[in-house]
Amino acid sequence: MRPPNFFGGGDDWLDRCAHRRDDEAWLAGLLDAAATRLVPVWRSHNLVSADRETPAAVTLPASALAELGDPAAPPILLGLANGDAVFALDVSHLEGPDGAPPLAEHGTFADLRAIGGLVPRRDGQLLAYARAMTFWHSRHCFCAVCGAPSHQVDAGFSRRCSDVNCDARHFPRTDPAIIVLVHDRDRVVLGRQRIWPPAMHSVLAGFAEPGESLEDAVRREVREEVSIEVDEVAYHSSQPWPFPASMMIGFRARATTFDIERTDNEFESADWYTRDQLTHLPTDGSFALPRAHSIARRLLDEWLEEG
Repeated sequence: MRPPNFFGGGDDWLDRCAHRRDDEAWLAGLLDAAATRLVPVWRSHNLVSADRETPAAVTLPASALAELGDPAAPPILLGLANGDAVFALDVSHLEGPDGAPPLAEHGTFADLRAIGGLVPRRDGQLLAYARAMTFWHSRHCFCAVCGAPSHQVDAGFSRRCSDVNCDARHFPRTDPAIIVLVHDRDRVVLGRQRIWPPAMHSVLAGFAEPGESLEDAVRREVREEVSIEVDEVAYHSSQPWPFPASMMIGFRARATTFDIERTDNEFESADWYTRDQLTHLPTDGSFALPRAHSIARRLLDEWLEEG
């Protein structure tokens, strides 16, 4: 089995306790336990230690809930980490979180996408999980059926409409997105979007649509983005990508046509690149590969190693 991508994994140390999420007495006991930890999230940013070279997740004791808690955003059970409970806590109601007791001097809130490759793997799993859950709750405060306010139930893994005549239940959403390395022998297709970090080029990706298989989504997205046809669509691995709420599902596909034509304006450039070109990148910063902790980079690195 392939090792999990960054932000993924965790089943060997984190028990999500799905079977106990409706046990209110048990949950209350966890929040009273001295060993329970809180993972603060402020406006989709995670609290990490101030060390810029090797940041690490900062967690707080459950007692901090008295000062930091927001009745509109109760703690969300992430699970038991080696037997001790861990909850995500949205502190977005605070205006200046870095200076608010008991957050002061613990670290700083940072964008996990920017620092993901620097934190330890387990920290990345925990921070991504907390970010994904708090983001979903922050965007689903009202019932999608009738518009009435909704409230958190099942330890944060569901929301229920407050209108008893509706009583609709809503569950955390993850959007499936394909990401694919399109290859032809000793070369691959890379593109660049304007919104990406300077000089960064990456493989192709896009969201799966209703009524579409993942393999169909691969073929459609490649056709739409660069006008290339592919076959031999093969699954590689997946990666949680909570920016804001995606699951990146990685594939390889062999090109059967080779002329690139950008048709949807998503890329400002796209081209074929050989192994030699990607192994000997320019040193002037004019061309860069995806972040080291991304599934895009893993797809590329494994293909380069095969040459």
